[in-house]
Amino acid sequence: MRILVDANVPGAEACFGPLGELVRLPGREIDAAALRNVDALVIRSITRLDAATIDAAKAQGARLRFVGTCTIGTDHVDQAALARHGIAFASAPGCNAEAVVDYVLGSLLTLAECQDWRLAERRIGIVGVGNVGGRLRTRLAAMGLECLVCDPPRAQREGSDGFSDLETLIGECDVLCLHTPLVREGPHATLHLLDAQRIAELAPGTLVLNAGRGDCIDGAALRQRLSGQGDISAVLDVWEGEPGIDPALRDLASLATPHIAGHSLDGKLRGTHQIYTALSRDLGLPTRLALTDLLPDPPVSRLALQGGLTPDEALRLCLRTVYDVRRDHDSLQRESRRLGMAKGFDACRAHYPLRREFSTLNVELGPHAKALAQWLQGAGLNVD
Repeated sequence: MRILVDANVPGAEACFGPLGELVRLPGREIDAAALRNVDALVIRSITRLDAATIDAAKAQGARLRFVGTCTIGTDHVDQAALARHGIAFASAPGCNAEAVVDYVLGSLLTLAECQDWRLAERRIGIVGVGNVGGRLRTRLAAMGLECLVCDPPRAQREGSDGFSDLETLIGECDVLCLHTPLVREGPHATLHLLDAQRIAELAPGTLVLNAGRGDCIDGAALRQRLSGQGDISAVLDVWEGEPGIDPALRDLASLATPHIAGHSLDGKLRGTHQIYTALSRDLGLPTRLALTDLLPDPPVSRLALQGGLTPDEALRLCLRTVYDVRRDHDSLQRESRRLGMAKGFDACRAHYPLRREFSTLNVELGPHAKALAQWLQGAGLNVD
């Protein structure tokens, strides 16, 4: 059995090596020709597996029987085309959701520091409360923060109690976090969900954070608002036209990162293990490897706080001990200027440094820091 795996999927040798011959290839180089002698394919979101690619591969005699994406999102794969050819498909729902929430909290605290406001003073609107948005809502609630949520498909299924419409979030929230899949048409389409009109309606001082899909925001309209009035802020991890993103929008964003919100080692290995489990099931084989077998010890596992810090200062210190989002902002600025936008964007992703999740850090609170317990624990840290 020949298994083709994106070169940036960690833990592939341990998971897929025992199942057959393992071949590695950069995700953007995986095309119909690369699938010619492949039985199973394991990818990430940068590989577009559309109907034309799948049909061309099968026309060339590809024996592909399984495709797995180590990601939450699946809009880069034409599942109908796979089904038409009898090819099994699996994704990794929730695998990197905790990492994305870490990214959001780290970004919010960084902007609060730069712009001199406190997180507790802001009302946060969450658009899309699936794997990521739902976890973000849970953490914010545990921290005692006020938030509104918008998710029309979920509200339709579950009832409207607890949900607001997007116009309400735009009118009443200081922070707008987008965590929706990309849906191009239909009653709940998200393509340019934040279009020119909605962007124009954002109140001065609003922070827009997108860690869902780049095409959910009209990038040209956002660039115009940022460069014209300059009275709102943006944190962007996902972009229209990746990897050749708009350099002007990159420069106008308060934090601009190269689609790495979910790139924790924990999340990546979780995704790898979920696809390994799915492929093993498809082959009728037992799952012999546990996720814990793949995860190394974190570089920093314990931090002691003795007091003298505000809640925001304490949380920033803890979160930056694990992950500092400014590193990824600086990396995109540096590499896109050195290599050009598209190559620099991909280089940041291909050579992404080690990053763990906030849950790997245990925080010891001294007698004068006990009041921070709910705030830190709610944010996802282990407190003792």
